[in-house]
Amino acid sequence: MKIWLDGGLQELDTARVSVLDHGLTVGDGVFETLKATEGRAFALTRHLDRLARSARGLGLPEPDLDEVRRACAAVLEANPMPLGRLRITYTGGLSPLGSDRGDQGQTLVVALGETTRRPDSTAVLTVPWTRNERGALTGLKTTSYAENVVALARAHEAGASEALFANTVGQLCEGTGSNVFVVLDGEIHTPPVASGCLAGITRALAVEWTGARESALPLDVLDRADEVFLTSTLRDVQAVHRVDDRQLPGAPGPVTAKAMRIFDERSGADLDP
Repeated sequence: MKIWLDGGLQELDTARVSVLDHGLTVGDGVFETLKATEGRAFALTRHLDRLARSARGLGLPEPDLDEVRRACAAVLEANPMPLGRLRITYTGGLSPLGSDRGDQGQTLVVALGETTRRPDSTAVLTVPWTRNERGALTGLKTTSYAENVVALARAHEAGASEALFANTVGQLCEGTGSNVFVVLDGEIHTPPVASGCLAGITRALAVEWTGARESALPLDVLDRADEVFLTSTLRDVQAVHRVDDRQLPGAPGPVTAKAMRIFDERSGADLDP
């Protein structure tokens, strides 16, 4: 396995990042995860645009996106596999201990791991913790992910593959690594970015391709929604058959099944929509 680290390909077993890298010591970094099928990354331009937005929001210099493209291409070519998770990580680089950044430049890592297609449906768990829709990191895809690790572990303990958060005012927000959609009276709704959720790449495509509405929704909409589904890079569109103890029999329902079909068709026809 070869990864890209600071300018070139390196063997995974010998590649090294400093223990004083700011991404390690304080979580000062941003990242993107892309789906790669047979050596081709999906929606690369959208992901790179968000990587740059996240870097700006964190106060990091924008990454050289031409280099990131070259790095992705090199890693994909060096590690052929049917379906992969391509991860781009960009951090504050070598820095003194503490929150102050150093002046040694940033760290860029691109790596690829093999994965499998997700099941057509899954279970989710709502968790008691909230997303802060007014936080300094709201809407940024940063490496400060410990909150998601804790919530996802709670979901796994309950036999679920994802945890769902409300925001501080009790509105449905997002999952640890996904966006959430609900179907009400045949119409698809998803929380707006103002709720504090990440502006997911798959979310945006699903909204565009299905005509879903962005709506402020109370968390208890999950108790009455006709159908629920998740979107993310590796889930694409995935139906939900259980929310907490509530079963949604027949998942994927007809609206979700149509959304899944549309997404498969449109994404298959355009690699970089």
